Amino acid sequence: MNTFFEQNNVYLLENPELAEAFQNIMTYQKYPKHTILHEAGKVCNHMYIIVSGISRVFYYKEDKDITCYFAAEKETMTAIDSFIQRTKSKYFVEALEDLEVFKIAHSDLENLFESNPKYERFGRLFLQQLYIDLVERIDDLQLHTAQERYKKLLAKKPYLFKRVHAKHIASFLGMTPETFSRVRGNDHKND
Repeated sequence: MNTFFEQNNVYLLENPELAEAFQNIMTYQKYPKHTILHEAGKVCNHMYIIVSGISRVFYYKEDKDITCYFAAEKETMTAIDSFIQRTKSKYFVEALEDLEVFKIAHSDLENLFESNPKYERFGRLFLQQLYIDLVERIDDLQLHTAQERYKKLLAKKPYLFKRVHAKHIASFLGMTPETFSRVRGNDHKND
């Protein structure tokens, strides 16, 4: 997945007033490792652009903690179901490392998009990218083997394997920790 800034760099550079408008609605925040930025069962009112650190989105199913998304430097993080639909979320958002973020309130973002058609177009492009990422994620889980999913994630986000606990990566890939360990071991044999 491309980062937020890479995805939107050209559009932001072509529209300096949009870049400035974004700066006006962002607040800088720090969160210690293991902080829950958003709890399931509540409406998510913020989106985060990560300056440093890694966070994840997860939920509980039958008392198991299932990771469904990671974000690191220059990427965005939120409980997207709730942030967009304004309903109670199924997801938690957690800092896996100490986080430094730019925090954007939903209401400020909505006001920004309503203030200018150019800004609203940016919002639409941003949502289209989220949709594309979601479709790719579903395709990965449904159409690829455990080994293929592992290799694809390793190629796209190799830093996760150094910075995130294996159990979170395993659940993200739709594997048990045992399967993840076996796939990882097979991959190292093939090096």
